[in-house]
Amino acid sequence: MLRLHCTKKLLDRIGEKPSISPVPAADSGTHLATWYATMLFWKPQVALLVNERTLLPVLMPLAPAKTLATRFPAHLANVLTAHRWLAHQIDAEIRQLNQHQLLKTANRSVLGSLSDFTFLAEVHKQHDGSDDLPRIALALANTPCAPIRYQSPSDLITAIGASGAAMH
Repeated sequence: MLRLHCTKKLLDRIGEKPSISPVPAADSGTHLATWYATMLFWKPQVALLVNERTLLPVLMPLAPAKTLATRFPAHLANVLTAHRWLAHQIDAEIRQLNQHQLLKTANRSVLGSLSDFTFLAEVHKQHDGSDDLPRIALALANTPCAPIRYQSPSDLITAIGASGAAMH
C-alpha cells in the first residue's frame, strides 16, 4: 500500500481528507511504500514526492491532482528504470502500491529534505532552462543527504536495486 503524506497545500488541492491514522504496515516486501509529497507552483504545476526511507525524489505533473496517487506508480517505475532496477524488481515494487492512503505529514526530517529538494529543483530548472522532470529528479537524487547512510538517494536506491535477492 502506498502511504502518501501530503503537505496541507497539496491535500487542499487534491480535495480529499487525510486518513486519521495509517493502515498498519504489512510485511509486503516493498521498500518504497511511504512517500512525502508537496506541490511546486510551476507552469504547469508539479508534484514533488520524496521517499521516507531513501529520500529518492520523483517529480511528476500535478494535474489532475485528484489522481496523483494512482498515477504515481508509473512515474516511480520510470525513475527506478533510470536507476537501473531490473523489470521484475520494479514490477514487484509497483504491484505493492495498488492501493493508497493519504495522510498528513509526520516526519520533520523528511519534510526538511522535501523543502531542500523543492529549492534545488527550482535551481536546476532555472539553471538548465528545462522542464524535463525526469532529468531534474535524477539530478536531485544525486544530492548528498546526511540522514541516510549512503552518500545520496541515488546511491541508496541503486544499492537496494542491486540487492535483488531481497525483492521477489
